[in-house]
Amino acid sequence: MQKIRAIITGASGMVGEGVLWECLLSEEVESVLVIGRRACGHSHPKMKEVLIKDFFDLSSIENDLSGYNATFFCLGVSSIGMNEEQYTNLTYDLTMNFAYNVLKQNKEMQFCYVSGGNTDSTEKGKIMWARVKGKTENELMKLPFKNVYAFRPGFMKATADLKNTLKYYKYFAWLAPILIILFPKHASTLRELGEAMLNSVIKGSNKKVLEVLDIVELAKK
Repeated sequence: MQKIRAIITGASGMVGEGVLWECLLSEEVESVLVIGRRACGHSHPKMKEVLIKDFFDLSSIENDLSGYNATFFCLGVSSIGMNEEQYTNLTYDLTMNFAYNVLKQNKEMQFCYVSGGNTDSTEKGKIMWARVKGKTENELMKLPFKNVYAFRPGFMKATADLKNTLKYYKYFAWLAPILIILFPKHASTLRELGEAMLNSVIKGSNKKVLEVLDIVELAKK
């Protein structure tokens, strides 16, 4: 298989940075384009970073999007304090707009979307964010990408020494190994998420929606 040429969003956050780190370490990754509103804090010979003000207007970087075969979409917001319309705009609308644009530039693109545990695929449940995430997953699956995978991580042990780990995680770091043993369906490591996303592109997966146990299994593939 040809080497991975990946686009990554959300690298200034904990999850995106963790996925970026695994890409930079992997010999299977040839190049990485990081797209974000603010700098991720990393530099590397195979990494290029492009900053934009508005994810709804990608016209200024349209030419930068071509020549890639994988997207690791790790950008996300909390639903706290938002109504459904606001959250839908920043989750569903933003993600779909990005997906349309990268697909237009790359017909052989594989799209990996970081969703969340308890996402509602029926889009009919009582939990607002879960319905919106479910709609986003469902609509991404309908696009003519080479493959689309939705990853639903739960609690994740942070990768050591990265710059963008959420500050409060340091208070729970000691709990991570215990949670992973006691609640394997709900806890894993950020490294496993990154490795699973890479393996979904390199080796494929017979599951398009991956829960925590699926993520851990695919990371070992």
